[in-house]
Amino acid sequence: MSGTSMDAVDVALVDINGLATTLVAKHRAPWPTELRNRLQQVATGSPIAAESFAALDSEVGEFVAQLVGKLLLSRTIEPAQVRAVGCHGQTLAHAPNAKFPSTLQIGDGNVIAERTGIATVTDFRRRDMAAGGQGAPLAPAFHAAIVRHPHEDRVVLNLGGIANITVLPADAAQSVVGFDTGPANCLMDLWIGRQRGAPFDAGGSWAASSEPDPGLLEQMLDDPYFALPPPKSTGTQHFSAEWLDSCFADTTGLAPAVVQATLLELTCRTVTDAIRAQAPTTARVLVCGGGVRNRRLMERMESQLGYPVESISGYGVDPEWVEPMAFAWLAQRTVCGNVGNLPSVTGAAGPRVLGVIHPATE
Repeated sequence: MSGTSMDAVDVALVDINGLATTLVAKHRAPWPTELRNRLQQVATGSPIAAESFAALDSEVGEFVAQLVGKLLLSRTIEPAQVRAVGCHGQTLAHAPNAKFPSTLQIGDGNVIAERTGIATVTDFRRRDMAAGGQGAPLAPAFHAAIVRHPHEDRVVLNLGGIANITVLPADAAQSVVGFDTGPANCLMDLWIGRQRGAPFDAGGSWAASSEPDPGLLEQMLDDPYFALPPPKSTGTQHFSAEWLDSCFADTTGLAPAVVQATLLELTCRTVTDAIRAQAPTTARVLVCGGGVRNRRLMERMESQLGYPVESISGYGVDPEWVEPMAFAWLAQRTVCGNVGNLPSVTGAAGPRVLGVIHPATE
């Protein structure tokens, strides 16, 4: 799995046995700088020749295959012991509401299957989108499988580059709902990178050193995406550097720390507003993704909601490995011919088996 932040590729070895899903081993590797730069350029709209794009797809597949091999070698596990690789790939485009809805995740599954000798499942999102869905988020089905509780209404909040929530009613007769609320870390990371050359605001300490600017915050909250009802999904193609720069048109003279505090408050407000609107009976929020380490953000959300906002780690799941585990789980669904999407989440016309299987080499 590589998310919208494009900071690294996460490889998880997952054992799925009946209802139990266990993280056996994990490996995280940053993208090679030059490759990451090219991926970011394409994702932000830089033109690329067809031949170069095809080569990029193959190159990503080669890198993923290397990481799978390293993880298996570190645990002395033979490829024949692994049923499948589930590769989400790197998202470069996501436009579910376009005239011709489309999404694109690269990382050639043919290359991964050939290099690893393991059946590889890729292209998880497009079948749901072809059925009229958003193609995202897909992790809510996994969230429901691991932490839904029969006596407590819960929300799972994933704080990656983009924030998304999964509403898990205690009543099994009620549908699971999930959607992207807006930016999580992407704009905060972008701003501190520009101003301080840091990859992220550790613990939210820089944001905590100042107060948000009400005028800038309201301008950001005016973006039409926030008012859309679910199902909905978004990405860094929308909440981009250009989007952030456009918000400064009528705002001058703000200290950089004030902007960082405002961006943190934007994430906090859009998440908490979404939870209040779509899950008013929530008893607790379980947080996963890199944003779980942002203490300032976690404290602000708990203060605004008035009930526990806590790491999902207390429920037996590593918060930074939920997404990779989810795509292992989805791959297992695919190879067994089982449904992977939740139409109540994505808006698809019905349940669908997701992904394309690239068979193992003989």
